[in-house]
Amino acid sequence: MNAQLLEMLTTYGLPALFGLVVMISVGMPFPSSLMLVALGSFVAQGELSFWPVVLTGTAGAVVGDQIGYAVGFWGGRPLVNRATARFGGRDKVAKAEAFSLKWAGPGIFLSRWLFGPLGPWINVTSGLSAYSWPRFLALDVAGEFLWLLIYVSLGQIFSDQVQAIADLLGNLAWVIVGLLAVAFLGWRLFKGEARNDDAVGGK
Repeated sequence: MNAQLLEMLTTYGLPALFGLVVMISVGMPFPSSLMLVALGSFVAQGELSFWPVVLTGTAGAVVGDQIGYAVGFWGGRPLVNRATARFGGRDKVAKAEAFSLKWAGPGIFLSRWLFGPLGPWINVTSGLSAYSWPRFLALDVAGEFLWLLIYVSLGQIFSDQVQAIADLLGNLAWVIVGLLAVAFLGWRLFKGEARNDDAVGGK
């Protein structure tokens, strides 16, 4: 994240944060989590206030997500195909669709704060599949609020170690993914063993 952008955020404050998070949620490539950690550092220094940052960032993220959903829902497959043919990202749409089919609602929630890079594409594919908009909105608000809360809080607590915290959180995301995968495999194994026991008992 460059110094000019940080200066813009400290100079223009919440309106700049709102606009930037909208663009990030629509799909602009940007180290958004690092930005939130940096904003938490500004909160610790008294340059910004905690709850206005969290709520403004959440509102901007939700607005951007709804734009993505609307593009998928109203524009449909032809518009998405034209856009990806022109600007790229067809493979990301395919990955997001596979992720959506596998995880559905939990996938929307997790892509707000744990699988952040998938978020903008999940928005579009949720619209494409006509996923229930009230449910999408509820999961979106909950996930984005959690994203802002976690990263701004950590930036505030560890304000003198912004880059170190951002790196740690990048690694932590993969640790959480691994734990979820282990838990899922354990559950499947337990379920399979229970089925086998029932079959043996039935004999």
